[in-house]
Amino acid sequence: MNLILRLLITAGIVLLLAHFLPGVAVSGFAAAIIVAVVLALLNAILKPILIILTIPITIVTLGLFLLVINACIILLADKFIDGFGVNGFWTALLFSILLSISQSIAYSFLNEKKK
Repeated sequence: MNLILRLLITAGIVLLLAHFLPGVAVSGFAAAIIVAVVLALLNAILKPILIILTIPITIVTLGLFLLVINACIILLADKFIDGFGVNGFWTALLFSILLSISQSIAYSFLNEKKK
């Protein structure tokens, strides 16, 4: 149940960010749910592999290269999903930063309700 709730929260955040952020487009709530599922799968499968492969550059940049990995994950999701579009790398970078911050805030409220 927690996974479904997190996917719905992420889908809502994706819709909200697409509404306010120029360069990001989502065709509807169904596409936003698909974006949330694809992002969850990419973050679970591909992101750990990319992090391991880029450990040296991540250490040199003091972890800032992880933002580039997040932007690449967003751009990859853009290629997989027809109803989701991101105009460029910088838009994907800003979208990934705002999505991460928004998810952290929303998930913290979700964890407070359990206590």
